[in-house]
Amino acid sequence: MAAIEVGATLGDADERHRCALPGMPNLHSHAFQRGMAGLAERRGVSSDSFWTWREIMYRFVDRMTPDDVRAIAAMAYVEMLEAGFTRVGEFHYLHHDLDGQPFADRAEMSGAVLSAAGETGIGMTLLPVLYSYAGFGAQAPQPGQARFLNALDGYARLLEGAQAHARALPDAVVGVAPHSLRAVSPEQLRALVPLARHRPVHIHIAEQEKEVADCLAWSGARPVEWLLDNAPVDGTWCLVHATHMTDAETLGLARSGAVAGLCPITEANLGDGLFPVAPFLDAGGRFGVGSDSNVLIDCAEELRLLEYGQRLSRRARNVMARGAGHSTGADLYAGALAGGSAALGTGPAGGIAVGQSADLVSLDLDHPALLHRQGDTITDSFVFAGGRSAIDCVWRHGEKLVEGGQHRARDRVRRVYARVLERLIA
Repeated sequence: MAAIEVGATLGDADERHRCALPGMPNLHSHAFQRGMAGLAERRGVSSDSFWTWREIMYRFVDRMTPDDVRAIAAMAYVEMLEAGFTRVGEFHYLHHDLDGQPFADRAEMSGAVLSAAGETGIGMTLLPVLYSYAGFGAQAPQPGQARFLNALDGYARLLEGAQAHARALPDAVVGVAPHSLRAVSPEQLRALVPLARHRPVHIHIAEQEKEVADCLAWSGARPVEWLLDNAPVDGTWCLVHATHMTDAETLGLARSGAVAGLCPITEANLGDGLFPVAPFLDAGGRFGVGSDSNVLIDCAEELRLLEYGQRLSRRARNVMARGAGHSTGADLYAGALAGGSAALGTGPAGGIAVGQSADLVSLDLDHPALLHRQGDTITDSFVFAGGRSAIDCVWRHGEKLVEGGQHRARDRVRRVYARVLERLIA
């Protein structure tokens, strides 16, 4: 926004909206996984977990072309904007052709998701992923991971290509993403630091108990403990999930300034566990939310489930309100907005202010859940009672993309998406 005028006279072409919130950053997404939402909900012969879900994901990506990725990502981004997310952190690790070989343009798949962002208008922080190994100690990769794999030199070329593609968008950010401690070596992690050059750095960590056990067996330390001791973790980092931590790890993560990237819907869907929110926030920790596997895309539901998980585990209410008399919904929203903005490399959280991008979400105060609400009670009612059905319009960079709750390109994007899924699922 270049300027703000207070008390302006309403012109014929102007619009009036009674309530707006800053658009929410979605700090962690695997857009291509939107196409497999609901396909992993059949029980297997043994106990199901993230690891059994992952095998289904590997089979789904075996047939995807760059055009398929573009179509699925566009559908996911339409739904994100309709749900109140105005920027996405795309943690992108599907890099290579069907045979596992790099494309002539190593960043062709990154270009596909950037193209989908351009088509839909969502803000993009692209996080090209370095993925080299199948497990701690540089274990040989599995066949299902062939399309993800890069060595350091190939990754550097991928990053350079992604930056070239990103120039087509007005305010894209390109970060660095070592997939996890199990998928990169300590030597690679050290080599990535100069590549980052103050860019956002995102990493999966401590999502599952098996991961913690495997890390202990490999190094004698837990994942977050090892990372804090061996990498320059600071406010440019986002540790995605960080579900299983000791009290010391929780305190160390909070003191580092890194953002905890929480994905409550996916973490619940995969049976991962609950992040220790209360002690983390008490220590001054920062958090944001992401839609991760995109099994369900809903900003309000991510916030609601984040609070409800804490209520169930602690058997208390209003856990994430930051003090007596505070609004839980408003504190949730403000915390995720600030942490998500920092994690995606966009500086201070958005809003109506000179110098900020006009990324705004208007709420329908005639929605049954919002009637006669005022102040922070509106945000409480949006998060806990109204959800995405209470969203009226969404603007990104000052351009209206959603009206009456529907993205302007929804019908066209959905038609292409339907044709792609017909081929991939049939």
